[in-house]
Amino acid sequence: MEPQQEKPAEASETAVGPGDSHDKARGPRLREIPLRLMIPNMITVLAICAGLSGIRLAFENRFELAVAMVLLAAFLDGIDGRVARLLKATSSFGGQMDSLADIINFGVAPALVLYVFLLDQARSIGWIAALIYAIAAGLRLARFNVMSERPVKASWQSEYFVGVPAPAGAMLVLLPVYIGLLGLAPDRIFALIASAYTVLIAFLLVSRLPVWSGKSENSRVRRDLVLPVILVVVFYVATLMTYTWETMVVTAVAYLISLPFGARSWQRKYGDWPAGQGGDGLPGDSD
Repeated sequence: MEPQQEKPAEASETAVGPGDSHDKARGPRLREIPLRLMIPNMITVLAICAGLSGIRLAFENRFELAVAMVLLAAFLDGIDGRVARLLKATSSFGGQMDSLADIINFGVAPALVLYVFLLDQARSIGWIAALIYAIAAGLRLARFNVMSERPVKASWQSEYFVGVPAPAGAMLVLLPVYIGLLGLAPDRIFALIASAYTVLIAFLLVSRLPVWSGKSENSRVRRDLVLPVILVVVFYVATLMTYTWETMVVTAVAYLISLPFGARSWQRKYGDWPAGQGGDGLPGDSD
């Protein structure tokens, strides 16, 4: 019986090591981390602050600022990974932070902003719709993390997402808020329609619909189109600053209209995908 009691202690000493290995096992000290590694994480923390501030502003009935905070969180989320790659500061810690930020900014914050603004008019139905969306966002992010960690990836994964990405889902689910800010009264009928729409967006998040990502190396602009594209971007930003909610309505509707075309493009390149095949992804994606 005595040798069996000594083995765990020996294993513990081997795993931890002698001397200061006990301290090293807790990770590096803050002063030992280069500043360039902290910058992407600081951007992620700012994104979390923006998402949580959006929730607070919604409860204070300052809905324009609340929506702006959620959209700002989406923008910060879009650049933190790029900044990390630019600074060669990618890390597992940063990836975990980004995932936690995403569930707050693209799951919880949009659901609560939408509920406080409109869905509470539908009572329990509105709350159930908000819950479904928040949970769907979490499931979608978990699936994305699992698929990104797989060593073998299909060729289409550089061009398409599986389901609507979480940042786009947050932008889409707030469409009833954009319409409400344009003057439509937030009554019960509107709230019931918005509840059904919220469930639809939740379904798109967890669906296996191929959605064009725009990240492919083939997604390049011809040189003769660079200036026209820049003008289009300038025009979009100008309209967004001047006619914010009209522009957001057009953006959300245009994105929804583009989804069938993206799926059709995938089908032409890679063929049909039978339901239930491929686990978490599309056909050819296996565990």
